[in-house]
Amino acid sequence: MSLTTSSRLSLSRLLLLGLFLAALAAAFIEVPHPAAAAGSLNGADVAWMLTATAFVLIMTPGLSFFYGGMVRPKNVISTMLQSFVALGIITIVFYFVGFSLAYGDSWHGLIGNPLTFAMLRNVGTAPNPAFAATIPFVLYFAFQLKFAIITPALITGSFAERVRFKGYLAFMVLFCLFIYCPLAHWTWHPEGFLRQWGVLDFAGGTVVHISAGIASLAGAMVLGRRKTHLRNTSFSTPNVPFVLLGTGLLWFGWFGFNAGSALGANELAAQSFVNTNLASAAALIAWLLVEIARGTKPTAVGACTGAVVGLVAITPAAGYVTYGQSILFGVIGALVSHAAVHWQNKRTTIDDTLDVFPCHGLGGIVGMLLTGVFADKVGLIHGTFTTFGYHVLGLLIVVTYSFVGSWLLLKLTGRFFALRVKDHEEELGLDLSQHEESTYHIDEEFEKTYRRALLEPETV
Repeated sequence: MSLTTSSRLSLSRLLLLGLFLAALAAAFIEVPHPAAAAGSLNGADVAWMLTATAFVLIMTPGLSFFYGGMVRPKNVISTMLQSFVALGIITIVFYFVGFSLAYGDSWHGLIGNPLTFAMLRNVGTAPNPAFAATIPFVLYFAFQLKFAIITPALITGSFAERVRFKGYLAFMVLFCLFIYCPLAHWTWHPEGFLRQWGVLDFAGGTVVHISAGIASLAGAMVLGRRKTHLRNTSFSTPNVPFVLLGTGLLWFGWFGFNAGSALGANELAAQSFVNTNLASAAALIAWLLVEIARGTKPTAVGACTGAVVGLVAITPAAGYVTYGQSILFGVIGALVSHAAVHWQNKRTTIDDTLDVFPCHGLGGIVGMLLTGVFADKVGLIHGTFTTFGYHVLGLLIVVTYSFVGSWLLLKLTGRFFALRVKDHEEELGLDLSQHEESTYHIDEEFEKTYRRALLEPETV
């Protein structure tokens, strides 16, 4: 049973008090922050990683424009805020405990000790050779934080136009702690069991995109279909320039996402930088050609979607494949995702509003499997089955864990916080019903109707 209005107000006040007390603790509890010894840092690596970290941060505002341009005008602010708010929420969660769960002392390769790096304990300007030997460990934290931020933001596209903001905030925190952090530990911690198996994920195809895409599928199923989806009401993309702007910011930021994962200013960064651009370009062209081959006109939204799918597909392999292979990643990713978008929208009743599962989920899956095929020296084409086999096994584990875990967390969240807005709130639009904001001028007569809709929905 969801909380009453009075209970939610009490909980909000309790959370505000908790945040204040946590801030006091962070300010006055002394924790060790080891300083770098002379000559232990590489200046070029530090400069590049500071830049790459900023690149990855801009991806989340870029995502907000990308998603915001594809929803109805009455839901633009809400949709964009769902991405943007992760910059605040996940930063605090990752500072206090998330980073430690992902990268703290390993417990059987499954999860990190929550106390190892809590409140950045033992995280200072000194490098940590286990993770990055030439940059401050606190910079490594900052870089990984940006990955944690964008992952739950990606999920919002699946239940856009119908999710209650407070319920989403609760789910976002739970997802970060119970889905994202364990996956990051399995894949990127030196003792994580997937990494020990030899599963390769250069920049987050598994940790970020597969987890978000699978969670999106669970979210669409748990929240159910929008009223407009049930009525089969179609609409053209309201703000294509927003989509183009968002895509440009994502493409720009993705160079930090992938090339930054080399963790230094080196040849691996240059290789992954070029691979990133080639895959995205190839996917963009492939998506447009599919649109034309199907007898429709090439669209700006299609070009943008294809470009993003190419970026997703190359992410796990950016540092492990050749330039020509990266083009193949982009083309295959675009073909699979385009077919999946068409099938999902025409053959199923799943209301994945912005096609997060077919684009990010399947795009990430394609990238992960192709990494097992083409990875330098260890891929299937080099006559070695081991890496590909572990990629398949790892994929099954990650998909199962992400879907079941997200489903349970969504159900748990819905039990205490209503996840789905009421029918009249959905009709009114989430901008007004959730935030009392609008992209348009609200006159006095509309204000009265709005207030009455909230208080007496059956009379409007």
